[in-house]
Amino acid sequence: MGMEGQLLLRRSNQVSKPSKTTALVKRWALLFKRLRMVGFVVGIVGSILLLDSFMLTVVHHNIFRSGHLPDRARPMQDEWRGYYRNVEKSKELMYERLVTLASTALEKKELQQDQFGQWKEPYEQASSWKPCADRSTGAIHQEHVMNHTRFIIVSANGGLNQQRVAVCNAVAVAAMLNASMVIPKFLFSSVWKDISQFGDIYQEDYFINILKDDVRIIKELPSHLQSLNLESIGSMVTDLDMRKESKPMYFTKVILPLLSRNGVVHFLGFGNRLAFDPIPPHLQKLRCKCNFHALKFVPRIQKIGSLLIKRIRKHDSRVSELDKQLLGRHLPHNLLVGSNSLGKPLKYLALHMRFEMDMVAYSLCDFGGGKKERRELQAYRDMHFPALVLRMRENGSISPAELRKLGRCPLTPEEAGLMLSALGFERRTYIYLAGSDIYGGRSRLLPFTRLYPHLVTKEDLLTPSELAPFRNFSSQLAALDFIACAAADIFAMTDSGSQLSSLVTGFRTYHGRGRAPTLRPNKKQFADILSENGTLGWIKFEEKVRKMIGENQRVQVRRQGRSIYRQPRSPECMCRASGPLRDHL
Repeated sequence: MGMEGQLLLRRSNQVSKPSKTTALVKRWALLFKRLRMVGFVVGIVGSILLLDSFMLTVVHHNIFRSGHLPDRARPMQDEWRGYYRNVEKSKELMYERLVTLASTALEKKELQQDQFGQWKEPYEQASSWKPCADRSTGAIHQEHVMNHTRFIIVSANGGLNQQRVAVCNAVAVAAMLNASMVIPKFLFSSVWKDISQFGDIYQEDYFINILKDDVRIIKELPSHLQSLNLESIGSMVTDLDMRKESKPMYFTKVILPLLSRNGVVHFLGFGNRLAFDPIPPHLQKLRCKCNFHALKFVPRIQKIGSLLIKRIRKHDSRVSELDKQLLGRHLPHNLLVGSNSLGKPLKYLALHMRFEMDMVAYSLCDFGGGKKERRELQAYRDMHFPALVLRMRENGSISPAELRKLGRCPLTPEEAGLMLSALGFERRTYIYLAGSDIYGGRSRLLPFTRLYPHLVTKEDLLTPSELAPFRNFSSQLAALDFIACAAADIFAMTDSGSQLSSLVTGFRTYHGRGRAPTLRPNKKQFADILSENGTLGWIKFEEKVRKMIGENQRVQVRRQGRSIYRQPRSPECMCRASGPLRDHL
């Protein structure tokens, strides 16, 4: 081949190579374009599906909640999602169907403005009972008391309310035995962990003065008796040495000889050791006088209690008799800055939700928390209730389902919300929660706040600096709850066996002038109603709950053996203004 032919062949090869490369590039570009189109279509479809899923979630969430949480509760929204995501695993939401029905009913009720009238006492006869225990009993004369050479010392155990009962029982025992009483002492409890003494909570001089015509009370034991070893001489009487609710005969036959021989007796751990019946009328009246008149909180507790009530109500109102009895000179006054737009005080409901760890563990009930809950509660029982654990091992225990059926289980926050919903309280009802150590914490309260978002505690309403003086004193904190509950427009409880609930109920009955209603469920009846969870319609549920609460609001005279501190409507404690005395009115 000549030079010219070789040159042409070289040029032909140079042209063919780029042509192949170009074709390959074009094929890859076409493939990429098709893939991009497919990806775009897939993205559109995925977005539509995602948006649809999101909208369904929002709709379901709105139906489920039927309302908005307040600003202070918005951080809980993420916790809500986690809570309900784990419902199937933990089963903590025990009545999801009823809670959903309640939420819908509350939403309709707000539109209809149809509220069940629970803000007033349902029975007019309640106002016919008047306080009269402060009148002198006339059974003991001061000149005789001053000559006493016998002395009683009382060391009360338990929390604030158990100690209150112990003090008033001891006053009656001192009067019964014609002895002088030393200002009560309070024992330190590993559960309550409070070193407060009587004078840290109650006004000593006021206490002494109010009771001076009935029993002589002194601040210290006479010096010649202070050096005695009371245990060695047999003058130390513990709560294990006497039966619960001992009759007067026990004190006259067993305790009086000790007093006569040694001049002093020390009751160590003295609670409900004095029976309610049979007791002479003048001693029964003295118990009431002690509980409802002689025990006044010290000024610094009254002052913070007044501030607490003022912030709950958001506006000053006409001062009630309950306010006067609870707060003394520290009554709320002046318009609160930032008050509600209506320019009038908010009505509020105080709720004592007895669902603390100790109550839950001691009940032996099941609250839907699964294995984790059972292990946690058993560990608490092993540590704090060894006698209960031993009894369980020796005698066995009733099944949680049977305990619930018998009404022995404390109401959960979920059940408390259902009760208030059935009674017709609107979603915007302002609720003060007594105590705040709910077992399970904030997440356990979520079913309740879903129905009633305006829930506050003393920790919400008082600043850290205002609470600081009370922080390590559980009894003094309990005194603030006592004030807020007793002064409420309406008081609701979840467990009638609680000392706080019992004493607040009695205080409101005694000083409330028939305008201080209390809501108390019958746990056995309520458990029976809730057992129909799967089939019961909301209207029928409302009817049954309202009937249950209404029966417990009937005005009745204290029955034999019942606590006069909780049920003061009794001739020895209160007086009827007019009309015949009947057991049921």
